[in-house]
Amino acid sequence: MRLLFSVLLSLLFTFVYSQTISIKKSPALEMTAPENVKISSERLNRISTMLKSAIADEQIPGAVALIARNGKIVFHKAFGTRNENGDELQRDDIFRIASQTKAITSTAVMQLWEHGLFQLDDPISKWIPEFKNAQVLDTLYEDGTYDTSPSDKEITIRHLLTHTSGIGYGVIDGNPHIKKIYANAGIVDLYTTKNVTIKDNIKKLAKLPLHHNPGERFTYSEGLDVLGYFIEIISGEPFDEYLRNHLFDPLGMDDTWFYLPESKHGKLVNIQKSENNKWMNFPTTFYDPDYPIKGANAFFSGGAGLSSTAKDYATFLQMYLNKGELNGVRILSRTTVDVIMANQISDLDLWGSPNFYGLAFGVKSLKGSDLGGQGSEGTFDWGGYFNTQYFADPQEQIIGVLLKQTQGNSGDQTGWKFRQLVGASVDD
Repeated sequence: MRLLFSVLLSLLFTFVYSQTISIKKSPALEMTAPENVKISSERLNRISTMLKSAIADEQIPGAVALIARNGKIVFHKAFGTRNENGDELQRDDIFRIASQTKAITSTAVMQLWEHGLFQLDDPISKWIPEFKNAQVLDTLYEDGTYDTSPSDKEITIRHLLTHTSGIGYGVIDGNPHIKKIYANAGIVDLYTTKNVTIKDNIKKLAKLPLHHNPGERFTYSEGLDVLGYFIEIISGEPFDEYLRNHLFDPLGMDDTWFYLPESKHGKLVNIQKSENNKWMNFPTTFYDPDYPIKGANAFFSGGAGLSSTAKDYATFLQMYLNKGELNGVRILSRTTVDVIMANQISDLDLWGSPNFYGLAFGVKSLKGSDLGGQGSEGTFDWGGYFNTQYFADPQEQIIGVLLKQTQGNSGDQTGWKFRQLVGASVDD
């Protein structure tokens, strides 16, 4: 009886929070000749040449690149190899997209926001009480103990979305004291095959000290992991099922998962590093490179847990260029997309960049777009820990996705070159 009740409750939440039909009916992404959308085929060939050269120079072992304009794919190619055995990379292969997960989690939060279930400036402690009375780190001692002082305000949902909560990022954190505290507490930062739940991880995280008072600075954080658990609480669905029901299935993102179904294991690209002029499979460190084909299927990281393909992620970005809609399905309102793209961090420094952060993406300001080769004002972007990048330019209606799967410094210059060459291919 309890199992039946749980199933019925899950179905109820799925219905209540489901996406809606849109009268706009923008078509799904499909291929077309570049000239049909005023892109130069000849100039696109420069991208192929650039990527082949980068592979020959040992900057990367391989890459999948996708370019779309006006809702049409004009370039979708694979180059190089997918593992240390030298197997040929395919354009529908699956990559660990790490922090590209963040925009997807943010989108899910804003879907629930559209139901009037919370306000952005509500304290997260309303749903996760462990965050009440947060403390800011003062001093860490050699024995692992530390002194703190009370934060001057509560962490809000907006703080978590914008990386201004003061929460840190464990192993990759810039502050060695926070890094040590997270390690001692056993916080999971990235891919794990262990039987850990996001609920348990976030409840431990909530008890740890902050870098600074909420809203004081932009500090890249595990805030989106917190929000993954928040989504479970608000929606009544496991986080992975919420994304499947309300984003991935409606958009046709069939290759985007936390843990891959067995039928898709063969499509996963290996993480590689360059060693003695040869690309080798990356070993297990603080994360397990066997994720997402192995594991307990329990840890759904809202900040870094998903794997996907170039086309799936381009589909997600196209929904944003369409102001929240794709193929007759309304994921977000146009007005909500405008909120997401607005400057949410005011005058706070975004890593020394002239650009700003919204609720899901880094966004190019007018000053930032003047730098050249980065897209028009309003272009939004981000990337992932394993060398993946994307951008979408609303003015030019262009999407660029470049997926690689490497760790370590190999002199890779393909990210900025790809973006610059995509812009230079416009022929109107």
